[in-house]
Amino acid sequence: MKPVLVIRHARTEGAGFFSTFLDQRNIPWCMICIDKGDALPSGISDYSGLVMMGGPMSVNDQLPWIEQELGLIRQSISLDLPVLGHCLGGQLISKALGAKVIANPVKEIGWGEVNVAPDQLSLDLFGVTNFESFHWHGETFELPNEAKHLLSSHYCQNQAYQLGKVLAFQCHIEMTEEMVQAWCAGGLDEILASKDSPAVQQATEIQRHLKVRVANLNKVATHVYSQWIKSLNQAR
Repeated sequence: MKPVLVIRHARTEGAGFFSTFLDQRNIPWCMICIDKGDALPSGISDYSGLVMMGGPMSVNDQLPWIEQELGLIRQSISLDLPVLGHCLGGQLISKALGAKVIANPVKEIGWGEVNVAPDQLSLDLFGVTNFESFHWHGETFELPNEAKHLLSSHYCQNQAYQLGKVLAFQCHIEMTEEMVQAWCAGGLDEILASKDSPAVQQATEIQRHLKVRVANLNKVATHVYSQWIKSLNQAR
């Protein structure tokens, strides 16, 4: 099988539990690190799928790699390859498909319940009707044309959608304990500056019952990723 291409945009926002999931199933993958200056490939033909992780930047920033990454997303979709985006990754997918990325009404940081759309496709994808996900964003995406809305939260309507073999998330289902701890340490100033938002938790609350919270989220992520990998290109 050709490897899954994972694009990392920030040092602390790597593949997380998604890499564990792939390794446990002996699915090959490789990672390009934008934060280290790695060059993006000119094409996607050497890969079985495309995955984008999160990052603190905005898709609306004038950064030199954004247009090339949008091109890879469009190329993947045109070749009917599975595409998966987490937070910034989901916003990049939306922009690639012509949808806007705008400011969310409030910033979301920490744990918060998301509700699964009440239809069989959504329930089959997640295996639950709601779950506690992890959030760290100030912007959100609009839905591309013909996209199927999957998830919502009290403070953000568009938490996930599906369009063919494309899955885009605003929330973070890829979290590990180590990632949560690192984000809390590195983002303490942002947490404190955003303390008036009703959707922002303080670092002590974010890390309370962390092992159980992450384990529960990993179960949901396993269900989602298990569906997503069914579309991977098996060609060698």
